[in-house]
Amino acid sequence: MTRWRLVSSAVAVLLSSFTPASASFTIQQVLNYPFVPETAAARDANRIAWVRVFNGARNVWVADGPDFKARQVTQYKDDDGQEITQLTFSPDGKHLVYVRGGDHDENWPAEGNLAPDPSSSPQQPKVTIWAVSFSAGAPTKIAEGDEPEISSSGVLAYVADDKVFAVKLDGKSKPERLFFDRGKDHELEWCPDGKRLTFASNRGDHSFIGIFTSKSQPVAYMGPSTGRDSTPRWSFDGKRIAFIRQPGEGGAPEPILKQVPHPWAVWVGDAASLQARAVWKSPNTLLGSYPETAGETNLQWAHANRLIFLADLDNWPHLYSVPASGGAPLLLTPGKFMVEHVAESKDHKFLLYSANTGSRLDDGDRRHIFRVPVDKPAPQPITSGTTLEWSPIAADAVHVAFIGASVSQPPALALSGMDGKGRHSLIPGDVPKDYPGVQFVTPRFVSFTASDGVVAHGTLFQREENGAAKPGVIFVHGGPPRQMLLGWHYMDYYSNAYAVNQYLANHGFTVLSVNYRLGIGYGHDFHHPDHAGPTGAAEYKDVLAGAKFLQHVKGVDAQRIGMWGGSYGGYLTALALARNSDIFKAGVDLHGVHDWSEHFDEDFGEGKKRYEKGDREQAMKVAFESSPAASIAQWKSPVLLIQGDDDRNVHFDQTVDLARRLDAQGVTFEELVIPNETHDFMRHASWLKVDSATAAFLTKELHPAAPGAAASSTAAP
Repeated sequence: MTRWRLVSSAVAVLLSSFTPASASFTIQQVLNYPFVPETAAARDANRIAWVRVFNGARNVWVADGPDFKARQVTQYKDDDGQEITQLTFSPDGKHLVYVRGGDHDENWPAEGNLAPDPSSSPQQPKVTIWAVSFSAGAPTKIAEGDEPEISSSGVLAYVADDKVFAVKLDGKSKPERLFFDRGKDHELEWCPDGKRLTFASNRGDHSFIGIFTSKSQPVAYMGPSTGRDSTPRWSFDGKRIAFIRQPGEGGAPEPILKQVPHPWAVWVGDAASLQARAVWKSPNTLLGSYPETAGETNLQWAHANRLIFLADLDNWPHLYSVPASGGAPLLLTPGKFMVEHVAESKDHKFLLYSANTGSRLDDGDRRHIFRVPVDKPAPQPITSGTTLEWSPIAADAVHVAFIGASVSQPPALALSGMDGKGRHSLIPGDVPKDYPGVQFVTPRFVSFTASDGVVAHGTLFQREENGAAKPGVIFVHGGPPRQMLLGWHYMDYYSNAYAVNQYLANHGFTVLSVNYRLGIGYGHDFHHPDHAGPTGAAEYKDVLAGAKFLQHVKGVDAQRIGMWGGSYGGYLTALALARNSDIFKAGVDLHGVHDWSEHFDEDFGEGKKRYEKGDREQAMKVAFESSPAASIAQWKSPVLLIQGDDDRNVHFDQTVDLARRLDAQGVTFEELVIPNETHDFMRHASWLKVDSATAAFLTKELHPAAPGAAASSTAAP
């Protein structure tokens, strides 16, 4: 007889209070941490800003040199799910704008381009731009829009409905459309003198770099071609524009089941003549393909007219510099590690960046801050040790600000000298006094080999205890270009997961977080494996190897292994339960993909109506065979399905479809559906509900002896 249960809101809140007698903190306590998702620095002033999120309330903080004393400049108090993103200073640092609302991690907008309403407000939310004047009072709403960019003359340009608008920050003028362009316009950047605006004009299969000067002059286009141009960057003197060019869409259909190179090039054009030429071209190889890590190409101008970019040419995402006149690229960051989160020093002579390297053997699973001159490969560490640091910005000529964390201390903004000395938090005592970080286990790096010989990686959370063997849990991240770390994570989604894994480890589980192939941090080849995801699910071999490794960890009951994960991790959780219910006895699937073939056109582009079809038909067959839905007949283990129904990254119908298949198969499943929530669960209350249900379900199914384990049982509707 089919059994399925609905986890109601009331029950989910109840679950948050259950705590086995041997444990000492609750799920509410472990989620009661502040987080910093974004930072910014003024170009010509010693002023920095950051967003701080605590219990769902998002606020903007700033600090000024030389003492950089923190102060809060917004006073939002509600857990309303309205993002604060895109902190943008005016060049002189006298104004700061930010965007409130929206979902800036979405794969597609909602029908009608509606802004998310995760709190189910009866008032329709909008995506709005707000301005802070440091010589005036409270923040002021400037316009409905996104992607703000402020000129040196105090004009705010922004995007709304793929069109460019502008308004002065004096508070006296009204927004107006800045110019007409037939394309979809984004990637705005003002010339240093504030008189011209460049942008990327997307025309579908090709795109241009446009230049707007005034309403009395035609919009100009830089070296137009059949290529896809993006990422315009003005030179410091305003005479040239650097940009990225990729081939336009077209030609014979690319194979789906086989990887092919995606070359790209750095171009520089003259802003007066509009003539442009390539100053560097990537090799036509897989390693020369367009980079897909943080910031992608990270193109920017640097001191002495050198151009900075990131590429995977030696199998690792590294920084290079090349003269703007052209020449051989100079590798600035040699070594077997990846570069992320890149910024320039105030004088443009150095680059600040985070990387997964350092003096410790396990630093490959951390992040530390480094600096390197733009003209020679001489990196210098700024931070080191067992802490983690990311998102550096130049606070002034001699100080760097960054987000720092550790195993026990959640992410917070910190400041140090460029030499790493004098490190301190800008909000001392930011973590609540009763935060249970001191009780966290220290995760340790492990590795294991899949059946095809690929070495996968993981972090193991285990409390050393005697007594009977305890259940194990596999955690799999989403993305999939992610890497779980030996401490708190730089993405809020995975900081939440880290807190939950610490909770589980302190409540009778051993947790293995698997860094499977497709993830970042272990080189281009690991990040771009053959036959992965919808083209063969090769990464599942790493998950299976992780489970077998966990079964042999001392103190783990090999017959009680569960699994949980979100997004791509939800897909892998469902795939594990469908293919190997003999190993995985229960799972929690958060907004996973369950049938790759259902939205095949969105993933691989809609096939053109012409004779050539390439391997499309075979690829769709493989996509289905790589899906949990294809193995539904083997699925026996109970599962908790969780998703918000305004998910803009994974279609909600993926969970609806799976529920019907499980129901027909007689598999026990529970549901937790959150109306109007998005993929990332924008409200703290939603995360509390989701995490409480996750912990309670795994406890009930795998650890029935724990006090409170039966709390998740509910009556069938």
